[in-house]
Amino acid sequence: MWWQTIFLALREIRRNLMRSILTILGIVIGVAAVITMVTLGTGATASVTSEIEAMGSNLLYLQPSQRSSGGVWIQGKPFEVSDADAIKNNISGLASVAPMNQGTTQAIYGNENWYTYLYGTTNDYMIGQNMSISMGQVFSDGDLRSGEAVCILGATVREKLFGALNPIGSSIRLKNISFKVIGVFQARGAVFFGSEDTDNFVMIPLRAFQRRIAGNTDIHFIMLSADKGVSTAKVKEDIQLLMRERRGIAEGKDDDFQVTDMKEFVSKLNVITGVLTGVLSAIAAISLLVGGIGIMNIMLVSVTERTREIGIRLAIGALERDVLKQFLLEAMVLTSLGGLIGITMGITAAAIISHFLKFSITFNPGIILLAFLFSAGVGVVFGYFPARKAARLDPIEALRHE
Repeated sequence: MWWQTIFLALREIRRNLMRSILTILGIVIGVAAVITMVTLGTGATASVTSEIEAMGSNLLYLQPSQRSSGGVWIQGKPFEVSDADAIKNNISGLASVAPMNQGTTQAIYGNENWYTYLYGTTNDYMIGQNMSISMGQVFSDGDLRSGEAVCILGATVREKLFGALNPIGSSIRLKNISFKVIGVFQARGAVFFGSEDTDNFVMIPLRAFQRRIAGNTDIHFIMLSADKGVSTAKVKEDIQLLMRERRGIAEGKDDDFQVTDMKEFVSKLNVITGVLTGVLSAIAAISLLVGGIGIMNIMLVSVTERTREIGIRLAIGALERDVLKQFLLEAMVLTSLGGLIGITMGITAAAIISHFLKFSITFNPGIILLAFLFSAGVGVVFGYFPARKAARLDPIEALRHE
């Protein structure tokens, strides 16, 4: 009996094919949009989280900040090497403490040149960022103490300047100063959907940056990494207390520095992307409501068109529940077909967009099943009133209908 009713529903849909397609368009768009938004949102969050964790989820960044004084914003004073030394000597649970300056420059070798980032730091930076050398060596203690004009190239800079040649021992110019290449970093690839090349940099000793590039002893920021199993929240608190003491900040006064915990950053990022995904999905789901109204409208038209047919069925013995079931199933079949088409379109759209944004996605079967059930549920909710109207028609009046 159920299969016969479904067959009758499919026959009616096929009889008015174009009208049926236009009717379910809202369902198709709604389901496709919801699946696309949720899949992309989940994939983007997972991708960014994994990229940050690959760089080191136990990282903390200490940098000067702005504070308000009498309505005027005052920039916090830069750090000094002694600040990094004090952190290293007084804060427990740290794997690395890397004072760091950075800027941009043209790296020049022969007739080749490349615009790149310039980092002035210590070997601790490599520990915090999980970086390794593919050829050559890291800075020696002598290089760091004296500020020797030596450098280590990121993989991108090596490729752009030297191609397949071995750069070790060669000299490049940075800010019109000659630096000897002593090493090349292992390539790490792009992050944040392929928009940021993590291999496009040149690293020199911190003291060389201060003396030869900046002309001062300031430190822009300090990157720290906690040992495995150590709470970064506890390390952050200890650093804040130490720096308030060293910078002479009185109790009740705002800090002129900030400590950023990457775990907190990842957590906030997940919350933000979750909210955005939810809002976009809710907006997309509105089209499901619009589609449901369209279903109700067309089913009411269908009841009017088939009044005589309904009267004949009732006159020859069909029960009200049979007529109710027929029209209800027609609405459910329409919305279910729309749901299936929308799921296919949503999965395809998510795959295409993620390909161009260069991040991987994982389809959630639960979301796909929920979208399908919701589309079928729309058919039940919005198809019930037209189906009930058809079932309650008076057979005699229905047979008189022209």
